[in-house]
Amino acid sequence: MPTAAPPDTRERILRSTVELIASEGVSAVTNRRVAGAAEVSLGSLTYHFPSQTDLLRESLLLFVGEEVERQQAIAAELRGRNPSVEQVAAEVERVVQESGDRVQQLAEIELHLRAARDPELRDASRRCFEAYEGAAAAALEMLGVPEPGRHARTVVATMYGMGLRRLGTGADASGVAEALLTIVRGAER
Repeated sequence: MPTAAPPDTRERILRSTVELIASEGVSAVTNRRVAGAAEVSLGSLTYHFPSQTDLLRESLLLFVGEEVERQQAIAAELRGRNPSVEQVAAEVERVVQESGDRVQQLAEIELHLRAARDPELRDASRRCFEAYEGAAAAALEMLGVPEPGRHARTVVATMYGMGLRRLGTGADASGVAEALLTIVRGAER
């Protein structure tokens, strides 16, 4: 059986950046630290990413791409079952509980905070939220909620807020299903 090819240099740099952001924050991202973590030369790092903004933007976009794929797979699985609103809410709560990749969550939040201070990163942050809102709108549409696009932001804001609370307090994901049901049932009226 062939072994998986190692990630290319660019991907190693991006993944090392995400891990560094998650463990120590954006301020820890220096060329030397990232190059060391990715096991590449400084020249290789600056060849692939001429600026810190490029490095941070691409790190966020890597996360976004993988997160969108993950959400699309979950949505496809749910569509195949044609679940009730309650089943969708329970499934979302289960997914939130099981998505214990704290590293990715912390890195994403750090990158959004950096985008609030750096206009060059805002487009990547916006694209991330648009991806979440697109997935939320698709789920709401599947459930027959009127004007799903209008309510998608509320769902995403609720999920994000509860995720932030979970990270900050160490709490579990209980309450996610109830919050989603409140939004969906209110939107159905």
